[in-house]
Amino acid sequence: MRRSSRRRWFYGALLALMIIGLADLALAQRPYQMVYEPTVVNVGYDGRFTFARLKYSVAPGGYYYYGMPAWAHGLPRAEDNLLEILHAITAVPVRRETANVFALDDPELMKYPVAYMTEAGYWQLTNREAAAFRAYLLKGGFVIFDDFRPPPRGGGGWDTFEANMRRILPEARIVDLTPSDPIFHCFFDIETLDIIPQDYDLGRPIIRGIYENNDRNRRLVAVINFNTDVANFWEFSATGLKPVDETNEAYKLGVNYVIYGITH
Repeated sequence: MRRSSRRRWFYGALLALMIIGLADLALAQRPYQMVYEPTVVNVGYDGRFTFARLKYSVAPGGYYYYGMPAWAHGLPRAEDNLLEILHAITAVPVRRETANVFALDDPELMKYPVAYMTEAGYWQLTNREAAAFRAYLLKGGFVIFDDFRPPPRGGGGWDTFEANMRRILPEARIVDLTPSDPIFHCFFDIETLDIIPQDYDLGRPIIRGIYENNDRNRRLVAVINFNTDVANFWEFSATGLKPVDETNEAYKLGVNYVIYGITH
C-alpha cells in the first residue's frame, strides 16, 4: 500500500471511530436528559409474601440514573431475583410474578409486613407521610433501607435520612448492628458483616438499625444499609457482571431481612 493510501485509510478509520464514539456518547447521555417515571400496577393482597417497594417525592438530583426517580433504582429486577431465591430455598409462599409499589401514606401498605426503600438520600417526606409511616412501623411493619451513601452522589446522604426518621420516630435511637443481632441468624447464620460486598461505594459498608422502644431485646423495626448497595447484586445476578460468591452473600442478607420481617 502506498504511503498516501495508508494515510487516507488511517484518517478514514480514525474519523469513523470518532463518529461512532460521538454517537455512543449521544446515546449514553440522552437517557439522562429525560425523566422516566415507571408504570406501576399493583396487585391485590392474597396472603402470599409480596415485595413492597416504597416511593417518595425525589429531591433535586435524584433523577441522575437514566432519568429514573431514585426510589425506582433496580425496579423490578432486584426484587424479582430476590423473590426467586426466596421461593427456591425457603418455605415462604412467595408471589413471584410481581412486586407492589406504595407511597408511605398509602393505607394498602398496612397489609404488607416488609417494605423496602432505596436511595434515601433523595427522600423528601411530608407530614402526612411521616405520620402514616410511623403508624405502619408501630403496628408491626419492618423496613429495609438500602443503596444510599454520602454526598454528592448520595443526595443529602445520612443527614437527610436521619432527619426524616426523626420526624417519623422522634424517640428512636439509630444503632450500629453487630453479627450477634438476631436478624443475622433467622435463616442464614451470618457470623461477620465483612461479607457485605461493595460495588462502586468507597470504604466500608455500615449496617444500622432501629429497635422498638430502643430495646435490643425487642423487635427491630428498621435495618439500614448505608454506604453500600446490596440490592445491586440482586439486580445483576445471573448476568455475569457480578461475582457469584459476592451475589450469594448479598442474597443471604436479603433472605434474612425478609424472614426476620415476616416473623417478628
